Amino acid sequence: MTMPIRPPMPVSPIERGMGAPLGGGAAPDAPFGDLLVRALGDVNRVQDAKADIIGAFLRGENVELHQVMAAAEEASLSLEMLVETRNKLTEAYRTVMNIQV
Repeated sequence: MTMPIRPPMPVSPIERGMGAPLGGGAAPDAPFGDLLVRALGDVNRVQDAKADIIGAFLRGENVELHQVMAAAEEASLSLEMLVETRNKLTEAYRTVMNIQV
C-alpha cells in the first residue's frame, strides 16, 4: 500500500518562518512610505533569520541541512524581490518625470 507524501504543515509561498504574511498585512489606507519601511524590515528579518540558522548549523546545533537551504533560498528570494521592486519604482519615477505636459 502506498501513501501520498505530504508536508508536515501547509506551506504558503508568501509566509515567512513565523507564519505572518510578508508586509505584515498593513491596512489598505496605510501611507506608501510605511509600506516600504515594513517591507524593508521584513527582508531584514528574513536575512537575520538566515544568518541565525546558518550559525546554529555551523555550531553543530540541532538544525537540519534542508532548513539551512530553505532559509537561504527564502532570504535570497526576498532580497531579489526587494531589488526588483526598487527597479520598478525607479523606472516608474523616470517615466513620470519624462511625461510632457
